[in-house]
Amino acid sequence: MAKALRTAQCGKQEARVRLATARAYLEVATTVLAEQSRDEILNVAAGLAVLDGIAASDAICCARLRSLSRGDDHRRAADLLKTAVPDGAKLSASFARLLDVKDEAHYGVIVVSPRKARNAVGWAASLVARAGDEVER
Repeated sequence: MAKALRTAQCGKQEARVRLATARAYLEVATTVLAEQSRDEILNVAAGLAVLDGIAASDAICCARLRSLSRGDDHRRAADLLKTAVPDGAKLSASFARLLDVKDEAHYGVIVVSPRKARNAVGWAASLVARAGDEVER
């Protein structure tokens, strides 16, 4: 039996806060990704990209749905994002790809590949750009 989606109410102010947070994560992830001297930096960049995607998804959902996912399962947040905007299925797919990197980046003992880290930061950047469109409209 599927658990009910837990949500919390939010609005434009919360959307702006989550967007600012997403932009900060993206800025740091991009800076970290440029660091080439240590392999473990790749996990940090990918991990920040995941947090970035979560914040960007929240910003979109707050701006459009006036609610955001509040459960432990971020895949439920991807389901909510899918309903938030006309291109929600595409955004949700990008967010799901980020979530696929989460465990490896945050808890893994093997360093994520440079390509995977770059992809994660790119997916996060696209979500932040889209969140900006929604929050600033």
